[in-house]
Amino acid sequence: MAEVLIEIRGVNKVFDLGKIKVHALRDMDLEIFRGEYLSIMGPSGSGKSTLFNMIGALDRPTSGTVTIAGVDLATLSSRELAFFRGKHIGYVFQTFNLLPAYSAVDNVAMPLVFNGAGEERAQARAKEILERVGLGHRLTHRPDELSGGQQQRVAIARALANEPAIVLADEPTGNLDLHTGEEIIQLLSELSRSMGVTVISATHDHKMLATSDRILWIKDGRQDRLERREDLNIRVGTVK
Repeated sequence: MAEVLIEIRGVNKVFDLGKIKVHALRDMDLEIFRGEYLSIMGPSGSGKSTLFNMIGALDRPTSGTVTIAGVDLATLSSRELAFFRGKHIGYVFQTFNLLPAYSAVDNVAMPLVFNGAGEERAQARAKEILERVGLGHRLTHRPDELSGGQQQRVAIARALANEPAIVLADEPTGNLDLHTGEEIIQLLSELSRSMGVTVISATHDHKMLATSDRILWIKDGRQDRLERREDLNIRVGTVK
């Protein structure tokens, strides 16, 4: 039986905007398994990003619990949450978020240094993971010397540098062309399986469905449906 890594129970998130209260999440229950590839889909305003931020320990629920690897995130202080994120969670963003003045290897080494690794170990690990994502020949190149796909590969390497249990990918193909986006999706899938990392992607990109283990659709802050990939009838331009 698959191990539950992330457990979400009765999560509600209400944003108080003065005279208006926005219910971004409503009674959300979800279990996410270690090593699986889960895609979260839904229209803008559906609560997809809010759920993503809850799982990433970037925000706290108004009520309910988010538990990762047996740790109830509500019990952690802000400082403890920051340490938890650095140790257990890697992030991949649509806009890459690389430091422009630093080389690929230095960008990847940065989170290792922040987590207390010595410079020599951080550089060695950064080179190792960059080679794994196919960029061993671009170690000293800055972001402006790399293509969009190469920059996203650096971002993926950075997310994996600290050997996290979870990688959160926020629209990882949003700034990439069709072919490059497909390469990045395949890379994330391969790394999930080979490294045992749980990949959770918030996306509008239906190409993600082909590599996902499960797909969660969110509507109006609620779980609309949760499907296994093999149970979907996927045709060009449609999903049933």
